[in-house]
Amino acid sequence: MGKCLFVTGTGTDVGKTYVTGLIVKSLRDAGMSAGYYKAAVSGATMDETGHLCPDDAAYVDSLAGLHAPMEKLVSFVYPDAVSPHLAAKLSHVPLDMEKVQRDFYEARDSYDYLTVEGSGGIVCPLRWDAVEHIGLDDLVRWMGIPVLVVAGSGLGTINATVLTVEHLHHCHIPVRGIVLNRFHKENVMEQDNLRMVEEMTSVPVLATVCDGAQTLDMDIKTLSGLYD
Repeated sequence: MGKCLFVTGTGTDVGKTYVTGLIVKSLRDAGMSAGYYKAAVSGATMDETGHLCPDDAAYVDSLAGLHAPMEKLVSFVYPDAVSPHLAAKLSHVPLDMEKVQRDFYEARDSYDYLTVEGSGGIVCPLRWDAVEHIGLDDLVRWMGIPVLVVAGSGLGTINATVLTVEHLHHCHIPVRGIVLNRFHKENVMEQDNLRMVEEMTSVPVLATVCDGAQTLDMDIKTLSGLYD
């Protein structure tokens, strides 16, 4: 049974998939058995064969050299670029926790280090209908694994990051650290954002990622130590 880490973001388009890809790549480049899993992807594109391609998973698969079948990486793939709960309604295919559990267990047992990527922010609804209400935070609690928060570096990130961390603490979900994406080291505001995020959350910023980075600026011992 492998160790796991859940990667969530402070919202949509903060670079969660990009950072996740760098994480999995770093572990694999160090010779470790590292894999990837995501419960639901919305906004998937159609490939040349007419099949839906989960772009997030495909990106990580390519960057990290996983060469895994897409169905092993993602449980539910939806075409509409909306919240997963709405995408599921539009596709008439609600997220099924039994399938998610089976797929997660299989992925966890296939690698020493499994990185699980969330959808949107931590309060993103995955299923919300007359039968069941499932949020991303519910999924993390069920998995029982720690979280790494990916945040932007620009204006507004203090509020978004502090609220995300506070919600995780409220849910009794352990937070291992924060990664600031699209970070510009010479930018005074972004330097201050880093300092304020650490002071206001008491959670360390473990790495910053600049635009176009091909590696994660975190030593492998620290990175692998985040998994549980």
